[in-house]
Amino acid sequence: MLRSFRLGNHRSFRDERELLLMPAAPGDERPAVPVAAIYGANASGKSNLFKGITFVKRAVMNVHVSNEAGRHDIVAVQDPFRLDPGMERRPSTFVFELIAEGVPYTYGFILQEHEILEEWLYSYPEKRKRVIFERDRATIKFGSTMADLRQKLELLEELIRPTALLLSVCDRLELGALMPAYRWFSTGVLASGVGGRQPDPDYSQYVVGDYLRRNPEHRQRMVSLLGVADVGIVDMIVKERQDSHSRRLAGESFGLEVKLLHGAGREPFDFDDESSGTRNWVGLLPLVLSTLDAGRLLLVDEIDASLHPLLTAKLVGLFQDSEINAKGAQLIFTTHDTSLLGTMLGEQVLERDQIWFVDRDAEGKSDLYPLTDFKPRKDQNTERRYLAGSYGAVPVLGDFSEAVQDR
Repeated sequence: MLRSFRLGNHRSFRDERELLLMPAAPGDERPAVPVAAIYGANASGKSNLFKGITFVKRAVMNVHVSNEAGRHDIVAVQDPFRLDPGMERRPSTFVFELIAEGVPYTYGFILQEHEILEEWLYSYPEKRKRVIFERDRATIKFGSTMADLRQKLELLEELIRPTALLLSVCDRLELGALMPAYRWFSTGVLASGVGGRQPDPDYSQYVVGDYLRRNPEHRQRMVSLLGVADVGIVDMIVKERQDSHSRRLAGESFGLEVKLLHGAGREPFDFDDESSGTRNWVGLLPLVLSTLDAGRLLLVDEIDASLHPLLTAKLVGLFQDSEINAKGAQLIFTTHDTSLLGTMLGEQVLERDQIWFVDRDAEGKSDLYPLTDFKPRKDQNTERRYLAGSYGAVPVLGDFSEAVQDR
């Protein structure tokens, strides 16, 4: 469970900004809200916030290369704010507050070009801070309760280069105290649409097919969700692909074909025969169900590009329902769909502390702030006020007619 994420000098975020997911309502004792929606104009930096999270995920989950000495180099390199030349010489910061396997943690690092300047991991069992490790370049210090890790310090200093995160090699070196945080990043964060590319149809079929084959119960759940979504699909079949279209990407075989059955006659349709919206919804379901089942974090960039507003509202409702979402899964998404800011079918879709905005100023740097900063009243029309510019984070549009006629 993610409680907060802070980043600075990464892409369009020049100054440090924090996405805070702790409940704002008095008396709400949940450790974090289950849903957060992020609004903003095109090119405001919404996607860059997600890219910051996935940047850290890739760096932690062993996405690196080994050199001849057996050491490991991080693949990700600093991507600083580019519209201020001075920021290229300043480090980037990434800090997470999370709950992994029932224990709160704080993990972060400071990156300068390829070099890790600082890295730290703290845990808070029984609400008391415990230092697991603190790193200053090549110097690593373990907390007083981590005697077994200090015995491996010499080996760690030999293996870890300035370009590698300590957390990224903890699984190979059996650093048990670091593993809950490592597992949170490696398996606890899922993403859809981050990077701005539409899902590859072959890859989407592989994800859906693999999910269906792993457990027979998965098929019925997906078919039920497709039925209530009113997309006309009554069943699904997964087959091995034997034709030339079966291909590989990143070492993974995409040799699975999904047939989507329609109507009383169960007419099979190819995945490519469906609309892009239906394909996106089908491809999103394994991520949604896996997230709910395991209590993970799901990031969906531009959710309105895939789903009808009513469907999005129903999806949000799954995460808001404490009985369905019994394991504390979270959904964070970016969107332009302002209908979610109000009531839909008589129900409030998003709480006030679940709404965030990203705005871009004249210097090109992104700002991140919550709706609660404006102390909104319960009876106010949030959608209308947002579109009117009361909260910022909307485009400042010029005269389109004049622009078209300009020679």
